Amino acid sequence: MIAILSPAKTLDYDSPLPALPQHSMPRLPDQTGQIARGAARLGAAKLAKLMKISPKLAELNAGRYRAFADAPERPAMLAFAGDVYTGFDAKSLEEPGFAFAQDHVRILSGLYGLLRPLDAIRPYRLEMGTRWAPGRSSDLYGFWGTRIAALLADDVAASGDAVVLNLASQEYWHAVAGKLPDGIRVIDVDFREEGPDGPRFVSFHAKKARGMMARWMCEHRVTDVDAMQGFDSDGYRFVGAEGNRWTFVRG
Repeated sequence: MIAILSPAKTLDYDSPLPALPQHSMPRLPDQTGQIARGAARLGAAKLAKLMKISPKLAELNAGRYRAFADAPERPAMLAFAGDVYTGFDAKSLEEPGFAFAQDHVRILSGLYGLLRPLDAIRPYRLEMGTRWAPGRSSDLYGFWGTRIAALLADDVAASGDAVVLNLASQEYWHAVAGKLPDGIRVIDVDFREEGPDGPRFVSFHAKKARGMMARWMCEHRVTDVDAMQGFDSDGYRFVGAEGNRWTFVRG
């Protein structure tokens, strides 16, 4: 079983790193280099328009791409710092849990394609849904084609159980949707909060819960997907399934 996460826009390259197993390297370096070089040629004004970000943030990321080859590196699970990664709380995960995560957790990325938790990455911002790509592709979905899905399928086969636990956003999951072999079962997870009119979706809490579920899987070394219905962090409880869509509610 492989659990899939989205990356985060917020990054942390400053806080001290915990003791970790030796880091690994991303496995699609040629494509990453092609994207980074293409992004470096765009300039800040074009990046601001494409990414719908402020001029200041665009300048930051234009500089990152211009100096990409010399930028500092950090393991992906500790470089991303958004809501999902607050939920995962990688800094407090013990080494055996990290070793399990390396085999059973993957992060989709517009720049790197598919990352393992310990893959060393450089600072960047590039959403998968950006309507740009180097070369002849009109967007990153077209650029990556079936490469990400093929690599994920290999990882699923190596994991020993043909299941993907989809904890990614729709934007990122679209990069592999419909491209995995028929024999791989995909479980989509929906996190809800109790409300006056019934369970409701709250983005911040759902993102954090995705990270918590991946963390719970690693802490308990879960390899049987049905055992994931026991996830109970932060008061969540499994309330039912509609086909391959599982719902967890808290409150």
